Amino acid sequence: MLTCSDDMKILILLLNKGIDMDRKKALIIYLIGSLGQIFLVCIMVWLLRGIKVEMGYSSVAGFVAIAIGGISSAVWGTVISNKYKSKSIKNVFCDFFKVNQSIKGYLLLFTFITLDFMYIVLGGKLNISNWYIPVVLFVKAILFGGIEEIGWRYTFQPILEEKLNYILATLVTFICWGIWHLAFFYIDGTLAVLSSTEMIHFYIGLLINCFILSAIMRRTNSLWLCVMGHSLINVLSQLAVGGNQIVAYVCQVMIVIVAIVISMGASKNILKGAGKPN
Repeated sequence: MLTCSDDMKILILLLNKGIDMDRKKALIIYLIGSLGQIFLVCIMVWLLRGIKVEMGYSSVAGFVAIAIGGISSAVWGTVISNKYKSKSIKNVFCDFFKVNQSIKGYLLLFTFITLDFMYIVLGGKLNISNWYIPVVLFVKAILFGGIEEIGWRYTFQPILEEKLNYILATLVTFICWGIWHLAFFYIDGTLAVLSSTEMIHFYIGLLINCFILSAIMRRTNSLWLCVMGHSLINVLSQLAVGGNQIVAYVCQVMIVIVAIVISMGASKNILKGAGKPN
């Protein structure tokens, strides 16, 4: 098992200049770093709960634990992007907030969001008590959700896709992201209150989100659109009440099909570009 000092040694080593990193090494270190960091926080939370320290969003200790665990994928995504893709922290930061994207990119995002929440339009509602609630939730979702995209869609899956096809890369990302979420839910206390049915529904939704966000990244190469999409999905999921489940299942199948078709089209464009003479 990695200790905190081992984790820090790896981070310091990678931040030293002149270290070349191949694909396999990049993927392994990203997973060891991001999952190792959040698992270490899980252990700390378990120990603190054992001595009756209050955890969760309502306590300082709990909030710190949630923050440290929650940024793990972003931290290690930034490290790997720097070493494997030669992207500086400034580059990552600029990409994170690069709202100036094409209209087609935003249309693609909102098409996926519409499909994902069509079940609410046809039989449900959004529970909004005050106009500012969605705004507050959106900002929170960027900090406690959207930031994950630095690790999973911006760094991890694109590296996977250098070797694996889109569908397989998305499924591998889903499994790893799902393990990460399980650890995060233990830290913030959600795991203790979720029923098995709710957990199954969550992971089905997570799989669909993997296809949505990976297709957006593959088609637009925009970290911001993935961050925005992730955040909107989180906000709307919190506000949604009721809805037509048959419509939800049909739309989820449609989302997967559309994502695969779009990604296949993006692959052809990449291959055409690579085949052009310099």
